[in-house]
Amino acid sequence: MTPRVPRPLRARRPVGFPRSLRALRLPLGSPLQLVLLACSFALAGYAGVRLFAGDWFGVALWFVGAALLHDLVLLPLYTAADRAALRAAGRAGRRPWVGYVRVPAVLSGLLLLVWFPLIAGQVDRRRYRLATGLPPDGYLARWLLITAVLFGGSALVLLVRLRRAAKHRPPAVH
Repeated sequence: MTPRVPRPLRARRPVGFPRSLRALRLPLGSPLQLVLLACSFALAGYAGVRLFAGDWFGVALWFVGAALLHDLVLLPLYTAADRAALRAAGRAGRRPWVGYVRVPAVLSGLLLLVWFPLIAGQVDRRRYRLATGLPPDGYLARWLLITAVLFGGSALVLLVRLRRAAKHRPPAVH
């Protein structure tokens, strides 16, 4: 005699609530998440109004140009560089090591992208000093130092992980 398996209980549908409307129910987060989301939209709206108050055409042109530069030039370049690094590491049998190059390279590239006019020295020195009270010198050296620290820290983390993995490896039997 086979044991009888109980059938799962079916979820009861609320009375008077059509099935089509039940599918339209939006998943909402907690009240704190909703308040934080509303505050972030308000802050973004305020920043947008302040940003477009001056030279709205120049700002819009800059956004469109940045999007086109990223999508048409930068994205294919760093995708090709990443695939080349993956291929080279795969041939050497070190494919998991690619992440230790990717992270500092992405962070360094992001810093270069954000601070490029100052790093390249393409800024009006007088206007920059009047706006900030600081000289625009030294950004290239600082960016190079930060890049070296990022790659050095990544290499250090890789060495520590390799050393831990070597300690836990069983001895080879000859």
